[in-house]
Amino acid sequence: MKYGSIAGGEKSTVEAASLILKNGGNAFDAAVGAVFTSMVSEYNLTGPGGGGAFLAYPENSNPILYDFFVDTPPPQPEKELDFFNILVDFGPSQQQFYIGQGSVAVPGNAAGLLHVQQKLGQLPLKIVLEPAMETARSGVILNEAQSYLVKILEPILTHSHEGNKLFKPDGKLLKQGDRFQNPAFADLLEILIIEGARYFYEGDGAKMILETIGEKGLLTKESLTQYNVIERNPLKSKFHGKTIYTNPAPATGGTLITFFLQLLQQSKSASAFDLINLIKAMQVTSIARNEICLDPEDEFQISQVLEPKVFNHYLQLFNSGDTSLKNEQNPASQGATTHVSILDKQGNAASVTTTNGEGCGYVIPGMGTMLNNMLGEEDLNPQGFHQWPWQRRLPTMISPTLVMGKKGVEMVLGSGGSNRLRSAISQVILNFFVKNMDLESAVYAARIHLEGSILHFEPETTLELLPQNFQLHPWDEINLFFGGVNAVTPTSAVGDPRRGGTGTIC
Repeated sequence: MKYGSIAGGEKSTVEAASLILKNGGNAFDAAVGAVFTSMVSEYNLTGPGGGGAFLAYPENSNPILYDFFVDTPPPQPEKELDFFNILVDFGPSQQQFYIGQGSVAVPGNAAGLLHVQQKLGQLPLKIVLEPAMETARSGVILNEAQSYLVKILEPILTHSHEGNKLFKPDGKLLKQGDRFQNPAFADLLEILIIEGARYFYEGDGAKMILETIGEKGLLTKESLTQYNVIERNPLKSKFHGKTIYTNPAPATGGTLITFFLQLLQQSKSASAFDLINLIKAMQVTSIARNEICLDPEDEFQISQVLEPKVFNHYLQLFNSGDTSLKNEQNPASQGATTHVSILDKQGNAASVTTTNGEGCGYVIPGMGTMLNNMLGEEDLNPQGFHQWPWQRRLPTMISPTLVMGKKGVEMVLGSGGSNRLRSAISQVILNFFVKNMDLESAVYAARIHLEGSILHFEPETTLELLPQNFQLHPWDEINLFFGGVNAVTPTSAVGDPRRGGTGTIC
């Protein structure tokens, strides 16, 4: 590669990163510019009003996890909220989502991305944000994946007057092949170049956010000004002779990926990586999560699953061959999330996952930005809605991940997909490092996912003799349900076709 390898959720996102690398930027400049561009090209999945995590490996240094996921606002139990559910029709199934002003958590993406670029980037912010501004003004042609999301999320996207202007500019909902433009978002980026994140959290932007959320939401002036990006040591583990770094607690996804891979690696079975054992490991991982994560006041309790005594208990369960175990079904969620992976010619690596949930339904006038609905995401609020004891990070499944070998970075990856993203990331790692597939085959290969007692599987899955207590749910074609893993190595870059992803070596 002359400049780097890039994988992202949409062509414009990847082109922005490529342009930044060619203009002298490093992986961190390119990743930040790509994510801001994805806020136009993948509007339904991410935005400055959402949250995320950025795993950075500055060449010859230690990896750092920048946690800028959303915070809960301070509890206000007596408040009357604008918080309601809508039904989204996915064709084969319908699903309820909770939106409204009362669904908005304190956003982190704007603060986090600008923080990373300031600390690790080498270009002026104006050059980094230029592709995103150009994309917002000139527009993107909606591809199949994004137009599908516009169609099914229409009740959310067009709930407010500003959303109607964006997605029904001529009175008709945008469809595949139409151009989506968002000049107000370009104006917001112009201001961020001058004022930085302060505008969004303390300045006039914060006032506009609070006016939009209003009295029937939970955001306060204090909750915005107190928001902090947190630098964490990534969760580190050894697997198959490699070192894996991923998102640590209070996030849950990285710990569960690590637990799952360790179960397989430490299994006494000679066929540890066959289908039956993958399903069993998924089952035991879900059981462990449900049994450990019981205290809403303990942010870091998920870490207990990796403590030797606790882990060995579940390893024994895995080795026992008992297939009558019952694991609870996780709350349904499509996982409106996207991921960018970049490795540059210097050896810097960036793995960044961001999400907006499904969006709260309200677009902020003058910003072209819809805030998140994380307080209405069932899988982030397992004890029920609005139950948190103080302002704190919500737990998240998002899991930007790096795999290192003796000579440096061997793979950068991550995924969208809510609770399915951990099974998607794990299967790509297994396909590449254990089954010795090339990267494209590793990402494209048929996936499985166990949800309660229901085994979901894509076409071309070879089903072995399965225990009778599993229900089978075959899918007719590969589907965004199974995540969207965008991954790069030093010699290849692959975007997941399930979510319209693309990759390039430049």
